[in-house]
Amino acid sequence: MGTDVTTTIPLRANDGLCSPGVKLHGAGFIVTPAQAEHLGLGTRPGLDHHIREYRNGRDLTSRPRNVMVIDLFGLTADDVRTRFPEVYQHLLQTVKPERDTNNRDTYRDNWWIFGEPRRDLRPALIDQRRYIATVETAKHRIFQFIPAEIIPDNMLVAVGSDDAFTLGILSSRVHVTWALTSGATLEDRPRYSKSRCFDPFPFPAADDLQKHRIRTIAEHLDAHRKRVLADHPHLTLTGLYNILEKLRSGTNPADLAPPDRRIFDDGLVLILKEHHDRLDAEVAAAYGLPADLPDQDILSHLVALNHARAAEEAKGQIRWLRPDYQIPRFGTPTDKSQLALTGGNMHDLPAAAGSKPSFPTEGVAQTAAIMAALAFATTPLTPDALAASFKQGRKTLPRIQSTLAALARLGHLATIDGRTFTLRRAA
Repeated sequence: MGTDVTTTIPLRANDGLCSPGVKLHGAGFIVTPAQAEHLGLGTRPGLDHHIREYRNGRDLTSRPRNVMVIDLFGLTADDVRTRFPEVYQHLLQTVKPERDTNNRDTYRDNWWIFGEPRRDLRPALIDQRRYIATVETAKHRIFQFIPAEIIPDNMLVAVGSDDAFTLGILSSRVHVTWALTSGATLEDRPRYSKSRCFDPFPFPAADDLQKHRIRTIAEHLDAHRKRVLADHPHLTLTGLYNILEKLRSGTNPADLAPPDRRIFDDGLVLILKEHHDRLDAEVAAAYGLPADLPDQDILSHLVALNHARAAEEAKGQIRWLRPDYQIPRFGTPTDKSQLALTGGNMHDLPAAAGSKPSFPTEGVAQTAAIMAALAFATTPLTPDALAASFKQGRKTLPRIQSTLAALARLGHLATIDGRTFTLRRAA
């Protein structure tokens, strides 16, 4: 019986960091470097902030097209005409006629600006030297760092963080398993959705040493891929991961066909595999899980952890992923005062001494609370031990006993003696 990931809810801890890239609604926004120079790049002061490199999904999975995009977000039409007249005329000729036929007033009236300029994403990228991106629909779920000066296309999903710890978690088997189950598919290619894959995902409560190890491995992984792609023009990211998938399925490198063997050799795919294997082990440890845990058990743990984090957040304890950015924008006055006191380490604040969660009053929430408590337990628990973990204490015991019995009958829990219970591990 599979784990129902649809019971998870978005976590405030992830607020404001993830978004699709920009949606142009006008092919004339895209220019070659030579066209950009003709439009004044390099001669018109300030234009370098508005004509920037541009990447779409194929640019990341295959090879970059070497194109740029005209991004005039924040400027009025008069600003553009006065400061960048060549750009204004170019867009007047190539974009405005298309926009004039659009049914949406905002697209017609603001024809010199992208149809979807992603106002929510832009603040998250300020002062970041890089951000994390993945292709929305792709054969392999790969996350990588992108330089901050590059504008992402709508078919990329961007995460406003330059922290290699975040890259490492997203690149791990734990998150990829979650994303493949939570996301949709287009034909045979998985899709990554902000609302379904990122917003509800519970990041681990890793300690400083674990974060350091995950950061280090993620940096090596990202650097390794960029290096082999730069050194060998015939390589692509998809090609590298096609070979990695074959190795993981048990293919011996000696049995690879000559074209695949060339990718294996030039891409140093065994090193790529080693980086991923080490990353998977470290991330699993940060969650308190064994590295070889079956996918179904990973999902059960993450769903229970999502429920537990949601209960924490309902009480005001939020494990912000990027507190220095998120709290000033999304936090409560209490969050902001704590930010000042802790220097941004909001996720490291301990729970109040002696505090226990309240046992929910609604049946589904009660079941989620019990599953979450079992997910965090390092040993099987008795109904009495579970009851003692809630504020109401033994008053909850009858409901906990009946819920445990039902979950055991349904196969969600394992019990040897009928007195202690633990989450069932998939075979």
